[in-house]
Amino acid sequence: MRYVRMPIEVESPEEYGYGNIRFNLSESSVADQRLSDLGLTIPDMPLLYGEHRGPSGLRAMIASEGEGLSPDDVLVTTGAAGALFIISTALLGPQDHLVVIRPNYATNIETPRAIGCGVSHIDLSFEDGFRIDFERVEAAISTATKLISVTNPHNPTGVMMTTEELTRLAELAAANSCCLLVDETYRDLSFVDKPPLAATLGTHVISVSSLSKAYGVPGIRVGWLITRDPALQEIFLAAKEQISICGSVIDEWVAERVFAGRGAILGPRLVEMKRRLELISDWMAGEPLLEWVKPSGGVVCFPRMIEEPAGGTEGFYRRLLEEQGTYVGPGHWFEMPDTHFRLGYGWPTSDELEAGLAGISKALRG
Repeated sequence: MRYVRMPIEVESPEEYGYGNIRFNLSESSVADQRLSDLGLTIPDMPLLYGEHRGPSGLRAMIASEGEGLSPDDVLVTTGAAGALFIISTALLGPQDHLVVIRPNYATNIETPRAIGCGVSHIDLSFEDGFRIDFERVEAAISTATKLISVTNPHNPTGVMMTTEELTRLAELAAANSCCLLVDETYRDLSFVDKPPLAATLGTHVISVSSLSKAYGVPGIRVGWLITRDPALQEIFLAAKEQISICGSVIDEWVAERVFAGRGAILGPRLVEMKRRLELISDWMAGEPLLEWVKPSGGVVCFPRMIEEPAGGTEGFYRRLLEEQGTYVGPGHWFEMPDTHFRLGYGWPTSDELEAGLAGISKALRG
């Protein structure tokens, strides 16, 4: 493994310093929750080794979200990042090949690179509405391909595959005897028809999600992977046991209670995120220097500058932060040109979001 730090982490707001940012529009989740927001007080509990697969109650609740799933199909991990690391290191070696839809969450690209496997990127384009070109995916598959990787709803654009598109991708993977990895951490914030849990589409399909993005509790580091293939599940469990044995019993206690209350949490949140998306839509409609593909899920979008701003993109990002106090995720975080930027509208307050949008408009004009 040859590790290289990812730009999205090197330049993250927590590394740069939250105190240096007034209007943080770079985050990819809803606002961080406190224990008191959730009505939780951690009890006195034994700090023992937990269940290796994760708490049975939590796994049962996760499995109940998908038709035909059982708790044994679920492995609780250290965030979605932990799940993605387990999957890549368990399925890929230097002799193997990965097809990854790009842009993508950085871990889905950098971990395979660290492994040294062959990688084919299928780049989504603004002009095509960031829709997947299935013919290009099929052409990229070889006899060495072990895994196809995609996010849905998509990070960073917020574009969502239809159920028909997701099914087609699963069928394409099955026809070529490879696994399909679907990072669906924004699935609970779908603004149109909610797609099925990907893992229900076949034993070769692996779902990954977490409580970080839609639930606003990234600090407890709880995610999961789902596969209906018992042999794969055993391999993934072996990987988890060699990495961490089990998860934190405190984190998992919080996760169980958050997930148990998911209806009360997600209902109002979905209404608020739709409202914020319309706020962004109105701003975009009045901003002639930007264009976008409107999201259908999640809390991020990926606007594109119609022309290079004064002083180039470097000048734009400098003015945006130094003069406007506003932070967004530049395109290079996703191996895209810096004329794109990820704009997160779920984490800041409404007032901060509006001030940040005004700051973007001012920075675009020099």
